[in-house]
Amino acid sequence: MGGMTPVWIDTHCHLDAPEFDGDRPAVLARARAAGVALQVLPAVMAAHFDTVRAMAHAHGLAYALGIHPLYVDRSVDADLDILADALARHRDDPRLVAVGEIGLDHFVPGLDLVRAERFYQAQLRLARDAGLPVLLHVRRSADGLLKGLRRMPVPGGIAHAFNASDAQAAVFVAMGFRMGFGGAMTFERSLQIRRLAGSLPADRLVLETDAPDIPPHWLYRTAAQRDAGEATGRNEPAELPRIAHTLAGLRGWNLAETAAATSANAVAALPRLAGLLSPARAA
Repeated sequence: MGGMTPVWIDTHCHLDAPEFDGDRPAVLARARAAGVALQVLPAVMAAHFDTVRAMAHAHGLAYALGIHPLYVDRSVDADLDILADALARHRDDPRLVAVGEIGLDHFVPGLDLVRAERFYQAQLRLARDAGLPVLLHVRRSADGLLKGLRRMPVPGGIAHAFNASDAQAAVFVAMGFRMGFGGAMTFERSLQIRRLAGSLPADRLVLETDAPDIPPHWLYRTAAQRDAGEATGRNEPAELPRIAHTLAGLRGWNLAETAAATSANAVAALPRLAGLLSPARAA
């Protein structure tokens, strides 16, 4: 990339979260100043579909539509019809890049796993029918996600906040997925995540923040610190280049190489991003 400023893509950012209501324009300005050229804003429930779409169009970003596994229990079956209608209505919207955030969560107790599985499978079908990739929520659920993908193949996508075994990672790779790495990778104790980030094929890695969640180690606050009144460590997309330093170190890359590789991988995973990176594209 020569002397050009690195161009970063945050492949997973919840800019619509209430944590940003007080200073969203400043958050966006900091991201642009840091070289984050694009953010992908995944919805987590049907009530948010119009919001993420409007934000993407207002700020020159991208969005995805889906029902998150942690929101399935507060969703109704008709929300799947709302998703189907939205995907059909916006099928030609270049800023709609994926179906997501969808998936399974086997970490949080008390979830209706049968209902979550049904919503996951239904959303895979909608993604397949729409010809769109998916943004997958993976939390102790890799085997279940892979089982669903074998039943209902989709045009690839991103396994977000990736943390799985080497064998599971190999299957995601074989299915054409990219893996998302963010703040968790910056913690030295995240041994498996760091090992995967350093060993997966170079064309499988994308960067993300999951802002305002999964803060990197320099923003993290312990429960004791929070109880003592220290501000919670809100993550934001401007942190992406600093997070990328960790990936660069694990791979033996410089920052320009890291930006070029991860941005190219993001476009390969979510092909509609290519048109949004064009300087001729209006916001």
